[in-house]
Amino acid sequence: MTRIFMFPGQGAQRVGMGRELFDRFPALEEQASDVLGYSLRTLCLEDPDGRLGDTRCTQPAMFAVNALALRAHLEDTGERPDLAVGHSLGEYNALQAAGAFGFTDGLRLVAARAEAMARTGGGMSAVIGLPETRLRFLLLRAGFGSLDLANLNTPGQIVLAGPVEDLEEAAPILEDAGARAVRRLAVSGPFHSRYMAPAAERLYPVVAATRFAPLTVPVLANATALPYEQERIGDLLLQQIHQPVRWCRTVESILDGEYGPEPEFTEIGTGTVLTGMLRQIRRERGAAVGAPGHR
Repeated sequence: MTRIFMFPGQGAQRVGMGRELFDRFPALEEQASDVLGYSLRTLCLEDPDGRLGDTRCTQPAMFAVNALALRAHLEDTGERPDLAVGHSLGEYNALQAAGAFGFTDGLRLVAARAEAMARTGGGMSAVIGLPETRLRFLLLRAGFGSLDLANLNTPGQIVLAGPVEDLEEAAPILEDAGARAVRRLAVSGPFHSRYMAPAAERLYPVVAATRFAPLTVPVLANATALPYEQERIGDLLLQQIHQPVRWCRTVESILDGEYGPEPEFTEIGTGTVLTGMLRQIRRERGAAVGAPGHR
């Protein structure tokens, strides 16, 4: 058996997340609030100013809750991963799980990432029911060269990123061409697209000043769907901002046994978004829902 820990990213946040974790780890909650300059507990449990949907707050909050959930899981089960993966922001939690940095250093990195990414306008839309090759052809034929494929989540779920007006104009065209649905996502930027290259440049000084400790287990990078090389951790974190999240390829390589037999996936953090994607990938690969290795 190969134990896989996977961590969700932005989009899985919800008011009320982390309640039991803050009560269990008050010292870490206090550390997070000191680093961020505001109460993590108040943001996550009450969100009185509606900032949980602001990228600058969403990403640090998600990282912190995922990290506390990891701490709880390790204490409760004694399980250690053989491989760690994370979707977008969740990749920072995967790296933390592998020992690349600690809780507060990771939180500082994520806060800097969020600040850099929040300064680029645009949006994202999820396209359901069109395979990648078909979607690329339709965008090309309709003249939407401004839109990038940002998240390759499953064979039938792909997220586009780009200017808001182009996303809105493309939606009915894609639905007429066979998409089951095209839904705008509640994000404020065109993440994981060419438009985020300036954000990577803004984050570069922070990443360059960070010392990454040796990884204790492999971590698969969103940008390449391949294991991180120790000397390229910073480079790949910068690439991740403006390159697609190759989640489907990442999961399929694990299911194909490239990193060990009988993979067992455990989603750690808020919600079950990645568990749902895993189920969909298995289904679209022709595997039975609920096959061994999924929980």
